[in-house]
Amino acid sequence: MSRSDRPAASAASTSALVDLDEVHLTLDSGAGPVNILRGVSLRVGAGERVGVVGPSGSGKSTMMMVMAGLERPSGGAVRVAGHDLGRLDEDGLARFRRDHVGIVFQAFHLVPTMTALENVAIPLEFAGVRDAFDRARQGLEAVGLGHRVTHYPGQLSGGEQQRVALARAFVAEPKLLLADEPTGNLDIDTGATIVKLLFDLAERRGTTLVLITHDPALAARCDRTVRLVDGRIVDDRTAAEDGAAAQDGLAAPAGRVRVAGE
Repeated sequence: MSRSDRPAASAASTSALVDLDEVHLTLDSGAGPVNILRGVSLRVGAGERVGVVGPSGSGKSTMMMVMAGLERPSGGAVRVAGHDLGRLDEDGLARFRRDHVGIVFQAFHLVPTMTALENVAIPLEFAGVRDAFDRARQGLEAVGLGHRVTHYPGQLSGGEQQRVALARAFVAEPKLLLADEPTGNLDIDTGATIVKLLFDLAERRGTTLVLITHDPALAARCDRTVRLVDGRIVDDRTAAEDGAAAQDGLAAPAGRVRVAGE
């Protein structure tokens, strides 16, 4: 079932943590205006896990940046965690991200001159949390890196660096976790470990998760899968609908992501 076929008063729409309404984003270029997002409307319920798929250049990462308040749309409305992002100035957006949003990128984006503990403590220190380093240590222990707190990013493997990034993203207990190809720079086995950690932490803490991926099997682990093509949402279906479509021969069943420990 496509999004346009859904009832207007779905559970996601009545308790939406993320609400994008006819969002457009157009950028200028030497060859003329480039339409990145073309009327994107999407609602994500509190605690929901949504996978976002689509070809490269379809607008997936840009949509995520709009949700985070890192990119201002050219038109439409963006509400996240009760905040109308269009009404916030840059300082207000920074506070919004500090209080409500965690982000995990494909490139780990750790500060190379800071230890793992210091990297994880950054959002807590920005928030003025008094026990920032105690909580950061607990965050690292939650991802299995309690023995690496004094190591610098250059002393960690790729998988360990991404686990530090996960700990940093979750340490302030954000309502929304945005993950952009979090396993893209990792081998299959390490990626499976990161996927398990990501979903386990999100479920344990009730965090809303928006996951961008090129892997349909990974997206299938989410409650819903949204497909973007050329800046538009062309499909939005639940895991149950995907399963029914596969059984009916409407969609080829995707291979299952192997999860560490299974």
